[in-house]
Amino acid sequence: MSEAIRPVLAASAAVFRDDGRVLLASRTKAPSDGLFSLPGGRVETGETLQEAAIREVMEEVGIAIEIAGFADHAEIIEHDKHGTPLVHYVVCCFAARWISGEPQTGPEAGEILWADDALITTLKTTKRLPQIVRQARNLIFPSS
Repeated sequence: MSEAIRPVLAASAAVFRDDGRVLLASRTKAPSDGLFSLPGGRVETGETLQEAAIREVMEEVGIAIEIAGFADHAEIIEHDKHGTPLVHYVVCCFAARWISGEPQTGPEAGEILWADDALITTLKTTKRLPQIVRQARNLIFPSS
């Protein structure tokens, strides 16, 4: 008997530059391979959600960020053809400001974009990305 799939806790960040553009990276691994998403990944034991988001952004794209607040969460659940869950991620998404560094591609980040809302609507993205970016934008730019 195989072990049951359990939810995996992850953290990500919608990182904004002063001009309002948000950082997106195309995923190079499952789940969501090839889709644009916010940089992020698994929370490690003993680390807070915010620490995980900051670390994952640095590891994936090489930039330093400052967390402004919690934006929303997303769940990624994929099933096999029989309806059995294969993966289940609960991703805590934060709003953040870019501090330093220029984003670089890497093993988990294929293509990197600083995107405005118009560009986001043309991209294949992870589930709920446009809504999460809007909520995060409201935390960074409350008067917009």
